[in-house]
Amino acid sequence: MKISGSVVLVSGTNRGIGRAYVEALVARGAKKIYATARKPEALAALAKAHPGVEIFALDVTDPKSVAAAATRARDVTILINNAGINHNIGLLTAPDLSAARAEMEANYFGTLSMCRAFAPVLKANGGGAIANMLSILGRVNLPFMGSYSASKAALFSLTQGVRAELAKQGTLVVGVMPGAVDTEMTRILPPPKMEAVDVVRAALDAVEQGTEDAYPGEMASGVAQGLASDAKAVEKQFAEFLPQ
Repeated sequence: MKISGSVVLVSGTNRGIGRAYVEALVARGAKKIYATARKPEALAALAKAHPGVEIFALDVTDPKSVAAAATRARDVTILINNAGINHNIGLLTAPDLSAARAEMEANYFGTLSMCRAFAPVLKANGGGAIANMLSILGRVNLPFMGSYSASKAALFSLTQGVRAELAKQGTLVVGVMPGAVDTEMTRILPPPKMEAVDVVRAALDAVEQGTEDAYPGEMASGVAQGLASDAKAVEKQFAEFLPQ
């Protein structure tokens, strides 16, 4: 899969990793880029900087919005599921289940909805690729982001299942699992944090190289190695970071 000449839709491009994806895709020669967000007015600066990028509203938690996106962007060859939320809260310390439900709705069900809607589009266009933005926390739970971690664990499993179902149509499905990234979503985490551009570079390299599981950065790759050798030790290490 080559980025140059491809047609790409990216969800959640209003800031952080999503915006970095658009800028990297422009630099790598994508033929067309659909940049989407729940509130497209938040993309005004992006549109001004890159006038060739097509912008429209997309709420991945709204089935009608997702269906409209798949109808509008019927030429997509690469789908980047970046939209997601993080309420930075524990599983039991949260006052109720609203944060956990919202995270699951956006991070898991929203991505599933996008995969279902665009699978036929990708098939019609030769197979293409899907890149799902996960997190290393989908492999091990960080308790003070307990419900977010759980939603990303569900997304990790989803990515494996979708990969299996789409193999026959030739669609590459990449799971991107970075560690802490310097964005608004992880403002409460201490450094070191990866830059969004470095995560995006690794993700797009994975798409081009056909790498199914990408672990951008030293933290993510180190945790992945630890999980392979002693998963329980890694769990205990992360368990020390309890919610307040």
